[in-house]
Amino acid sequence: MKYDFTSILDRRGKDAIAVDAPEMEGIFGSDYFGQAKLKPGFDRIPMWVADMNFPTVPTIPEAIIERAKHPAYGYFAPRDEYFDEIIRWHEKRNGVTGLKREHIGYENGVLGGVISALNVLCSKGDSVLLHSPTYIGFTGSIGGNGYNMVLSPLVQDEEGIWRMDYEDMEKKIVENHIHAAVFCSPHNPTGRVWEREEMEKMMEIYRKYDVYVVCDEIWSDLILNDNRHIPLQSISEDARNRTVAVYAPSKTFNLAGLIGSYHIVYNRWLRERMDKESSLSHYNSMNMLSMYALIGAYKPEGYEWVDELCQVLSGNINFACDFIREHFKGVRVSKPQGTYMLLLDCEEWCRANGVSIGELQVKGLEVGVLWQDGRPFHSEYGIRMNLALPFSRVKEAFERLDRYVFNGTQE
Repeated sequence: MKYDFTSILDRRGKDAIAVDAPEMEGIFGSDYFGQAKLKPGFDRIPMWVADMNFPTVPTIPEAIIERAKHPAYGYFAPRDEYFDEIIRWHEKRNGVTGLKREHIGYENGVLGGVISALNVLCSKGDSVLLHSPTYIGFTGSIGGNGYNMVLSPLVQDEEGIWRMDYEDMEKKIVENHIHAAVFCSPHNPTGRVWEREEMEKMMEIYRKYDVYVVCDEIWSDLILNDNRHIPLQSISEDARNRTVAVYAPSKTFNLAGLIGSYHIVYNRWLRERMDKESSLSHYNSMNMLSMYALIGAYKPEGYEWVDELCQVLSGNINFACDFIREHFKGVRVSKPQGTYMLLLDCEEWCRANGVSIGELQVKGLEVGVLWQDGRPFHSEYGIRMNLALPFSRVKEAFERLDRYVFNGTQE
């Protein structure tokens, strides 16, 4: 491969909560990691928060450093190049046509974009439809901003693939007078990459009941094993005008610490009101270096880098799912089609071994596997695992889980 996905990146002391959270006070995750003390002889393998343990594509720091050499960082306007690279990226990666600068709006973060859209579409106290398991960020931001989350559980078919329950969705839309839904594509935390026919059926229901959709497509570049992402706005003309789509280079290129997302809205009525809503706090403003990070990311080298990354992630996911099936009796996992996250269902193992899901999580933490509690994602016996790290680290983590957690003792 042209780019480095094998070196172990030492992120200690570089402001990364992924590795420093157990020692940091008052940050997300610190209370969770405080349950367990690392046993002697083990180092920590970061497999929880959704950022990557790979160095990003070199064109990103090059673009940032080159701009930072100029010693003035005052007020600025986004460069034409910023919009041009976004348009080109969506055209080349997903076959999007007709995207223009006027359709693109800046957001400090995807969750901020979701809330801006809901503030336009809803009144406080309104119900919003989501699927469960549910991304923890949705739970905090949507509920925290005064909206009532109504969950429609995804169901697994005979092959273990997560599917939408259309009958349940329609029932809850009617019962709760719902006119806004938040959709995650690819889905977090299950990793499901939706098929066109599935989304068409979903959008038929939303059109029938006049439901607008806020679609989180932040994971849309990270597609595994020859699956294909289809933008929701490309499903139909109605979907194009009924959907707010929110994107960011941050998940793809590991840029979350720089802040910077964007929405695509074709419906002018909705776009103008979203832009107004986003402006009211006087906080939703682009960071200059974040702009240059996106420009650097969406260069030709970025296309190559993402293609190689998806190969690496596919290999990690395939190994992990095979290992779980062969070694962890009572643990179920549906192989993700996108993202780099696994959602383990440990109910059968916990019941068979008389161990609570909290106790199981502590067992992993004690041997340095920093995995994540799945219960805040509405997965009662779930554990969420991040596989965006060198294969040697993935292999080491699963060998520890085999020897000391699921099939052995820690004594």
